[in-house]
Amino acid sequence: MDSSLDPAEIKSVIVVGGGQAAAQAIQSLRLGKFEGAITLIGEEDALPYQRPPLSKAYMKGELDKERLFFKPKEWYTDQDVSLRLGEKATSIDRDARTVTLEGGEALSYDALILATGSRPRALPLPGADLEGVFALRTLSDVEAMRPLMVAGKRLVIIGAGYIGLEAAAVARQLGLDVTVLERAPRVLERVTSPVISAFYEDVHRAEGVDIRTGAATEAIEGETNVTGVRLMGDEVVPADIVLVGIGILPNDDLASDAGLSCHDGIPVDRDARTSDPRIFAAGDCTRRDIVHCGREGRLESVHNAIEQGKQAAAAILGKPRPPEDCPWFWSDQYDLKLQIAGLSSGHDEIVKRGDPEDRKFAVFYLKDGKLIAVDAINSPPEFMVSKKLIIAGAKVDPATLADPAVSMKDIAAAALG
Repeated sequence: MDSSLDPAEIKSVIVVGGGQAAAQAIQSLRLGKFEGAITLIGEEDALPYQRPPLSKAYMKGELDKERLFFKPKEWYTDQDVSLRLGEKATSIDRDARTVTLEGGEALSYDALILATGSRPRALPLPGADLEGVFALRTLSDVEAMRPLMVAGKRLVIIGAGYIGLEAAAVARQLGLDVTVLERAPRVLERVTSPVISAFYEDVHRAEGVDIRTGAATEAIEGETNVTGVRLMGDEVVPADIVLVGIGILPNDDLASDAGLSCHDGIPVDRDARTSDPRIFAAGDCTRRDIVHCGREGRLESVHNAIEQGKQAAAAILGKPRPPEDCPWFWSDQYDLKLQIAGLSSGHDEIVKRGDPEDRKFAVFYLKDGKLIAVDAINSPPEFMVSKKLIIAGAKVDPATLADPAVSMKDIAAAALG
């Protein structure tokens, strides 16, 4: 550890944020027997909560609000965590070691964890501020949108990433007419292979979603409320609701304004430490070494938030660094659970196992004979075993991978010895 940060001298920790990384950091600190003061500053009024269900079960009305929260309010009271909810941190004074709130109050820290998350990328088009145009990032976003999600309404989704497709699946199940507009030539182009893209396009079209790829939007139409989305070429797609899902940006302004090193996120080391040894960062707002993938970058995932929350807490406590997992993600659409391990970019070979027609198959991504990622649809063994193989940097036989008659357990045994 950096000699300027002595864990024995840390008596107060401030955590800025209200998502998975913030909640994990606080839990790990208390589980690690940290007895000092912990203050959570959250810009939203809500207790720290899960975000993945927002575009899935919560939007659909299958999950109560209380089940989104990582811990009930009583837990924070029992753990002597001071909650400053609905308050925004506006600046950090690194010399004085204080965080100033919007109202002017300055709170002192010995160690600071920035878990400020991310924000939706704004749609740079006329009409993007009309009533009925939504992003999907916070609890309040979904609560504003849900009353409009009724059968017969026309929903247009701009962007065919996971959030957009998950929302499309929920909307169809609720009986809405759904159109998805994607500028790229296929859905999920940034994150997966043409095999997976084609599968999801077929699934959504079979469910009645109008999927339009290569569709460039020009403006959102309407006076006060949205009435449609105008495409290049002047076609207008009628809409009662528009959901914009064109990516996210890291919330690194607080860190940057404080003079911390930032570039498309807050760079951190493997202990989640920033360029200031007393300040840590975790979750969507960070850039990190992705050790099992041989690269550096941002990870927008539950895995990343959990792992970095634990790393920051361990460093503050002076404990060994927790084990580092390979990246993992998931997406629920209709009856399909997609589980992803690793990062597929840079692959030089694709191996398919199973038949997409069965709605149960996996696509493996190899580089120089080593497994670097998998997309597993309704196939938990392929996902779980692939995680182990990716972490081990194992070489696998493509023909064996492609043969469903060979169990994943036997493939792992052969590859790992």
